[in-house]
Amino acid sequence: MKRIVIKLSGEALADTKEKTILEALHLSTVAKAIKTIQAKGLEVAVVIGAGNIWRGKLAKSIGIESSTADYMGMLGTIINSLALQSALENEGVQCRVLSSIHVEQVAENYIRRRAIRHLEKGRVVIFAGGTGSPYFSTDTTASLRAMEIHADTIFMAKNGVAGVFDADPKVNGNAKLIKHITFDEMLNKKLAVMDLTAVSLIKDSAIVIRVFDMKDTHNLVKVISDESIGTTIKKGV
Repeated sequence: MKRIVIKLSGEALADTKEKTILEALHLSTVAKAIKTIQAKGLEVAVVIGAGNIWRGKLAKSIGIESSTADYMGMLGTIINSLALQSALENEGVQCRVLSSIHVEQVAENYIRRRAIRHLEKGRVVIFAGGTGSPYFSTDTTASLRAMEIHADTIFMAKNGVAGVFDADPKVNGNAKLIKHITFDEMLNKKLAVMDLTAVSLIKDSAIVIRVFDMKDTHNLVKVISDESIGTTIKKGV
């Protein structure tokens, strides 16, 4: 691996005890982990969700139109991205936030070549604002950006989900963790641990996806070199 994309859930940054959207220790832990990963010689890009700030089902309950709700979620990803940028800079890591939604006062506009140049210069790049269009998840953003910057691997950090299971473990207590699976198998079986649009987008590419549980924060570093953690998804032979 040379260049990777880390997909983080917004919930991984929240303070569940105090019910606040961000928690200093979580941000610091993630920043330290990214610093350690970068020290291994990897170029690191990050995509963050906004589930700690805004959920689509809340929009439905209060009557907000779906496109508007999606844009609100994209703005939430910018807030999370700026918070992580600050945490990384506190660790001495150079970082740039590139947003698909134009917010020039706080982030650079997303330009593919600019993102690649930042990575080549050793900066962590955080992709904010989703794809810039409604109806696409941040999982899909991770796949799209990984293809655009020619990343080798997407590390899909889930909140309390150990990987891809053959059934929903929250419903079926006998669900089994799948260690290795192809993109086509995942699509055919509709195993939705992540947005299947994101899987479909890269199913013919050489990009590998690693799905793992972020609840154990050590996994973010360990998964880089330990293939036994979580699930590996890649193109079939």
